[in-house]
Amino acid sequence: MAALEEAVLYALKAKPGEFVSGEELSRLSGVSRTAIWKEIEKLRAEGYKISARPRQGYKLTAVPDRLTAQELRWNLKTRVVGCRVHAYESTDSTMDLSHRLAASGEPEGSVVITESQNKGRGRMGRVWASPRGTGLYFSVLFRPALPVSRVPHLTLVAAVAVAEAVADSTGLRPDLKWPNDLLIDGKKICGILTELNAEVNRVNYVVVGVGMNVNTAKSDLPAHATSLKAQAGEKIDRIALARALFQRIDARYHQFLGGGWEPILEAWRSHARFLGSRVRVALEGRVIDGHALDIDSDGALLVRADTGIVESVSAGEVLLVR
Repeated sequence: MAALEEAVLYALKAKPGEFVSGEELSRLSGVSRTAIWKEIEKLRAEGYKISARPRQGYKLTAVPDRLTAQELRWNLKTRVVGCRVHAYESTDSTMDLSHRLAASGEPEGSVVITESQNKGRGRMGRVWASPRGTGLYFSVLFRPALPVSRVPHLTLVAAVAVAEAVADSTGLRPDLKWPNDLLIDGKKICGILTELNAEVNRVNYVVVGVGMNVNTAKSDLPAHATSLKAQAGEKIDRIALARALFQRIDARYHQFLGGGWEPILEAWRSHARFLGSRVRVALEGRVIDGHALDIDSDGALLVRADTGIVESVSAGEVLLVR
């Protein structure tokens, strides 16, 4: 979207439910009223619903259900997340694109978001289904001044932020399953993927990816998954939810950098209702059967194995045993 078109859009959005005169839009944008009319027509062509009345001007009545940079950045009150938004109709993987941008010097907080992915992925090389126009698939680039050993904490930081944003936006309360899944009624709605680029003692950057089933049809989901729409019984505003996610991730990220790890751990525990449940943990070369007890100060999962030994799990796949 060109700068003038964006300026007109933002002037209309600044007065929700009100008419804005062509004269005022002309004054704010520094162009003629004829030029304003042309920009209004461009916005309408992109799916914006704009009413017009003689001597009153223009009123924005509806925005398209499309994840555009202009909508996502509108009045976004964050410190870094969303400083830049790269929005696409389709891409192979937001994670891959974020890595390429990071290598070329992209600033911290930049977001890559897409309506669909051709090669979306989750942990352990799994495919993440990304139907067009129904979910949220995005990655955020971070450049934290952290030791490499603390980077895995960012997965739990992001999980807390995402769970809180979903609860605030929909009234639903997701459960967190260590280390990176959000569930509702035992079915997956969201996965979080964290990838690191580092040297021996230096973090170059971290990419945190989020894949969420928002308005996804049941027919487009595997049996073990669900969507927010299916759980809430109504369509979810993806733009509002994405903005809430950016804001929560930003806030929890800066809390973490500022030494607030313990409150984040407590918040994580409050959403982790699987703690106390029977689990099976698949590790490389062996399996642990037992009960999930807690997470320790490093974010590792503590499991009391059937042997009676409490094991600390820092990597692996956790299955809930019914």
